[in-house]
Formats: sequence, C-alpha cells, structure tokens
Amino acid sequence: MLKLRTLAIAALMAMTLGPLAAPNAHAADKYITVASTTSTANSGLFDFLLPKFTEKTGIEVRVVAVGTGKAIKLAMNGDADVLFVHHKPSELKFVKEGFGVKRSDVMYNDFVMVGPKADPAGVKGAKMAGDGLKKIAVAKAPFASRGDNSGTNKKELELWKGAGIDPTGAENKWYSATGSGMGATLNVASGMNAYSLTDRATWLKFKNKGDLEIVLEGDPVLFNQYGIILVNPEKHKHVKKDLGQAFIDWTIGKEGQGLINEYKILGNQAFFANAQPGS
Repeated sequence: MLKLRTLAIAALMAMTLGPLAAPNAHAADKYITVASTTSTANSGLFDFLLPKFTEKTGIEVRVVAVGTGKAIKLAMNGDADVLFVHHKPSELKFVKEGFGVKRSDVMYNDFVMVGPKADPAGVKGAKMAGDGLKKIAVAKAPFASRGDNSGTNKKELELWKGAGIDPTGAENKWYSATGSGMGATLNVASGMNAYSLTDRATWLKFKNKGDLEIVLEGDPVLFNQYGIILVNPEKHKHVKKDLGQAFIDWTIGKEGQGLINEYKILGNQAFFANAQPGS
C-alpha cells in the first residue's frame, strides 16, 4: 500500500511540475545570436540597447563581436541568426548569394584618421582622405592597420587604392597590420605614435589615446553605414527566424532608432539612425 501511495504521489508531482518545467525550458531557449562588428560592442552601443530590447521582448541577444569579414563568415556558416555589420558591398553580396533574407540600413557615423599630435607627415593640411594617405606614404610615417578583413580594414584598403598606393608590400616597413580589432589596433598606434583609421565611436570610447588625436575628418568618403540582415532560414533550418526578425524590426523601428540617436559617448552622439522600415 505504501509503495502504491508513493507512486501516486510521484505521478501527481510529475503532473504538477510538468507544465512548469516546459515553459522554463522554452524560456531558456528564447535567445538569438547576432554576428556583429567590434565597433558596435566596443563603443558601448550594445550595452545600452540590448537590455532594453530584452526587457521588452524577453529575447536575449548573444553577440559575437568580430570584424565584418569574420562576422559574415559566421553568418554564412549558420552560426548566427542575424548579421549586423558595416560594409555595404559585402552585405549586398551576402543577400544576393542567398545567405541573407533582406538588408536594411540601421545607422551611420564616420571614419576618422588619427595620428600623433606632432603630425610628422603633415596630414592635418589635407582635406581628402586620399591626400592624407599619400602624405603618410611619402613620409614613410608609421601606420597601424587592422589587417583583419573587417569593415574598417576594407574601407582603409579602398582608400589606399583610391590614392593609387599599395602599402602592403614587403618594402613598406612603415605599414603594420595587427590582425586585431579596433581597440587593439589603436593601442598599437598609441604605442608606436602611428597613424591609423578608426570608426569615430570606438575612438570616442578609447581611453589609451596617448599622444594621438584626430588629424583628418569630414571627407564624404569616410561615411560609415551599418546594415542588418536576417540569416536565411532556407539555408540553415535552425535559424530563429521569428526571434531574429523581431530584433530587426525593433532595431529599425521607432524605439530602436530613437535609442540609437540617444546614445552618447562623452556628450557626443555616436551613431545616427537612418533606417527606412518600409523600404
């Protein structure tokens, strides 16, 4: 009799706890993975945005912050639900090749060239990024590049190409590729008193400036657009389509866009929202 009573109690507990256990297991799975750039993380933007999104939706956002090139590879391999990067040609190619569903503008800021206050190459006298790079090459002044196929690195190489210079040759000892993120590369530039190209938000957040300062800014070619894309669930069945789309809709919607404009670093607006949700 005792044994039967014990079994009955166990069965009752299972019936009682069963419905509770299922929602908890489901809630634990309510997250998405976003492959993004180091600038969105290093700038503090995600620390500001994501808790607000999670509080509203209950969806946790797990960010893998790497260079744009690596982020795209992660997304192509199905290791992310959403891609959030800043090299539009690569993003459009990602969608065209069927890896992404649709690309949407999110926000923009700009790139700036930083260098030693003494400015040994005379970059401060240049108005155009290409002219500044030519001065650096002529002076053989130290230049620290990310060299990591990130959006910033892609932009830098495009600027060198536009200036008619290939700095990557073995003979150019003044040019150093760190193979690292923006913060690490700026640390190298600070230590070497070298020039470098950086997104403005990471520069504003960077605390180890040393003798570096902005030496060139404002050239229209330094415009820095960010885009967001849902990874194609037809390529990777495990992609969390609904949760990922919820994050995209919120980010390019009124609330997300307003918060992006609200985020400041040392009193400076770091990013400028420019999504067009209906497009």
